[in-house]
Amino acid sequence: MNFNNVAFYSSYGRLAQIPPSERIEIAFAGRSNVGKSSLINKIFNRKKLAKVSSVPGKTVTINFFDFENTYIVDLPGYGYAKVSKSEKERWSELIEGYLNDTSRDLALVFSLIDMRHAPTTDDIHMINYLVENEIPFVVVLTKADKLKKTQRQKRMAEFEKEIPYFHEITKVPFSAETGEGVEEIREIICDVANADSKDEEGH
Repeated sequence: MNFNNVAFYSSYGRLAQIPPSERIEIAFAGRSNVGKSSLINKIFNRKKLAKVSSVPGKTVTINFFDFENTYIVDLPGYGYAKVSKSEKERWSELIEGYLNDTSRDLALVFSLIDMRHAPTTDDIHMINYLVENEIPFVVVLTKADKLKKTQRQKRMAEFEKEIPYFHEITKVPFSAETGEGVEEIREIICDVANADSKDEEGH
């Protein structure tokens, strides 16, 4: 797959606006300011494919990107405190509504957690939700370059206690600065997209 062959498709601020699923979708989820836009830009060799903001909670839409036979779906960042209750409810409706829609061909979710810190309550809720609803997912531990080797080892040991099912989860340490994890994430995307193509050929 050509990771340069990606383009913005559309944004949706309300669940009802999202058209029916027409191909497989790979979604990226995480709390506000976890580095989701930076990750998407790094994976697809772009500087401004996903808008990077210094203001958490800036992405308030579900953004679709056209990538060969797949849609890349950038979900709004969750858990940012400094917005109104009505905005929080709208984001929650968008994220949960999207994930709850069993008619969508959601093949995988990349669930992003900041490697420097313990996962938030929202992060744990997301993982439990994905497990309970049997949605395939990978945990991406962002900002890995910010930790020294001993700090990283300590955090990984703590994650074992903090993140449910940690040993059973595929985990990818990632850094938008150094490129760590980029090839691993690309391989996972290719595997998921190619598996879908083979399924279609088999039918």
